[in-house]
Amino acid sequence: MSRAESRPPSYGSARGRPRSKAVEQAILEAVLTLLEDGVPLADLSVERIARTAGVGKAAVYRRWSDKEDLFVDVMRAAEPAERELPGTSMRDDLVVLLESLRQRSLAGRSSAILHTAHAQMRSSPKIWAVYHAAVITPRRALGLEVLRRGRLNGELRTDVDLELTIDMFVAPLLIRTFVRHDPDLPDGLPEQIVDTVLHGLRPVGSPRS
Repeated sequence: MSRAESRPPSYGSARGRPRSKAVEQAILEAVLTLLEDGVPLADLSVERIARTAGVGKAAVYRRWSDKEDLFVDVMRAAEPAERELPGTSMRDDLVVLLESLRQRSLAGRSSAILHTAHAQMRSSPKIWAVYHAAVITPRRALGLEVLRRGRLNGELRTDVDLELTIDMFVAPLLIRTFVRHDPDLPDGLPEQIVDTVLHGLRPVGSPRS
């Protein structure tokens, strides 16, 4: 990778002449802009990236050995912080988690990163592995923790498979994002998904949240 994993995120190298933070940020911004404009990762040449960033090609090559390494850093730089969960109920927390995913699917940049990473599943296992570790795994772990709390609080039946259950909540959004040509992600969809799924997963006699 372009940076030692033990080193905290920083711009430039510790040896020789310090590299410009502004230049590196401009390069990352250029890749994001091109992806948001619909340019496939395969069509992003170093020359095009450098021209969009307003820097020379050498500035790109000094920082990244190839486009894979560059895109890995782009994904890390573009990933927004997770929204704080209300903690009032399992249902409310699940709605916030799905709303966050809906907003990412609608936002130009987040959607571009999501679709690009998905497109690289087979052609670039490295990119997909980084995206999975940095984005998918933490979100899934958070969702599973919400379900575990709900089970302990009596909001969820104790016999349900939590791994399958989190898939049931997330799948409708992912299907609409990747399968449909014109994604249908209206306001209120997270609430509709959560309430529909929970209707069959609550303990018998449990009041609706």
